[in-house]
Amino acid sequence: MRHGELVFVDTGAWVALALSRDPLHDRARETWEQLVAAGTRFHTSIPVVMDTFTFLDRNTSRPTALRWKHSLSTVPRLRMLPCSLRDLTDAWPYFERADLHKLSVTDAVSFVLMKGRGIRTAFAFDSHFATAGFRMVG
Repeated sequence: MRHGELVFVDTGAWVALALSRDPLHDRARETWEQLVAAGTRFHTSIPVVMDTFTFLDRNTSRPTALRWKHSLSTVPRLRMLPCSLRDLTDAWPYFERADLHKLSVTDAVSFVLMKGRGIRTAFAFDSHFATAGFRMVG
């Protein structure tokens, strides 16, 4: 990791960080600590926050989901990216790619947001990011 690198945090990474029982929790925690130490400039998006909150709310409890949501305010150098109708429109062509089977709308929009801001690295456990041409950490 280069100091101050831009990294996009995906739903899977947030979930793994939030849940100690998640099979990827230890790996996510170790990666997170390395990224923070490297002065990473974190980015995530409103769709990812919605996706993560919904997952935590449905699969754990409302208090767990709310604790995670409140924890975002403590993340150093976190920028929350909005999603516009144009971003959604620009995401649809990803669904025409045969190599992105079972792609979520959240991921497709993430790719558009990342490309638009020059973010080349994703803290993610979803291989779609690598398939779409991004470097993955985690």
